[in-house]
Amino acid sequence: MMPNPWLNTLGISLARIDFGPNGLNPPHTHPRATEILVVLEGTLHVGFVTSNLNSGNRLFTKVLHAGDVFVFPIGLIHFQFNVGKTNAVAIVALSSQNPRIITITDAVFGLTPPISVDVLTKAFQVDEKVIELLQKQF
Repeated sequence: MMPNPWLNTLGISLARIDFGPNGLNPPHTHPRATEILVVLEGTLHVGFVTSNLNSGNRLFTKVLHAGDVFVFPIGLIHFQFNVGKTNAVAIVALSSQNPRIITITDAVFGLTPPISVDVLTKAFQVDEKVIELLQKQF
């Protein structure tokens, strides 16, 4: 997410997200901002994962419809997925003019140079062919 020049120095960011059917905003985090999402149309399945520090890795999810609002706490991994058969549209506001975005899959499987296959097979407890396949996707 790029800083919005019209909101520069105001300490907030806004974005519109358009989802096609089965569209996904994959698991990611904003290390500098809390995010609030408002669904304008469609149906989104959203969720976030608490970290190890606060009550363990716990998933909080909700299916949202037009008019619903959801808050993603600062720094927590979260996602949005269009579970409807039509397009979905959401507006998000973030509590920073530069919230940054770290997409989890890119950060783990899309690095140059890559994280060692040995490290990832041990971390995810899967065969090295699975890791190699995932790394090729990025």
